[in-house]
Amino acid sequence: MPRISAATVAEHHSQRRAALIQAGSDLLANEGLDAVTLGAVGAATGLARTSVYQYFDSTPALVAAIVEDAFPRATEQLENAVVRGTTPQTQIDRFVSVALDLASDPTHRSLYALSNADLPIHCRARVRELHASQYAPLLRAVSDLDVPDPELTTRLIAGLVQAAAQAIASGSSRTRVQARTLALIHSGLSSAE
Repeated sequence: MPRISAATVAEHHSQRRAALIQAGSDLLANEGLDAVTLGAVGAATGLARTSVYQYFDSTPALVAAIVEDAFPRATEQLENAVVRGTTPQTQIDRFVSVALDLASDPTHRSLYALSNADLPIHCRARVRELHASQYAPLLRAVSDLDVPDPELTTRLIAGLVQAAAQAIASGSSRTRVQARTLALIHSGLSSAE
């Protein structure tokens, strides 16, 4: 019988599965989607490719697990940031700050890129759905400002945040980009009231 590295077999399997997901996330962040294979994550965790099949029956299943693991953690960070704000304006500012932190994280950037990757249609749709759910805390804060059409306003702010993230990824100063992004958001929201 193979040796287990946990108190129970179930814990051992859970730890192995988490290690495979982490290895896949690292490969995705550092080398791109093509590098994420069952063989590669097996090698990264010290498992034979055939052993990886005990946890994932295909590379798309592994990628789906990576997505389902990473997005909720990011969404929770955004939610926590907004909850700590005392006014809708500070909630929006906190959302933008954390969103830019996440956008500079290689795994998050890679996950965002998956929405346009050559994945099965249902996988791309799920990535887009999870990404869209990350903007729910922002929508609540914008709605509390009593501006016209809060959903459209939130989508426009989201587009600005995505452009800001791209600017940072291209080498622009994080401090400068965040300050300009918030100035544009504040200006736009004050003129919309």
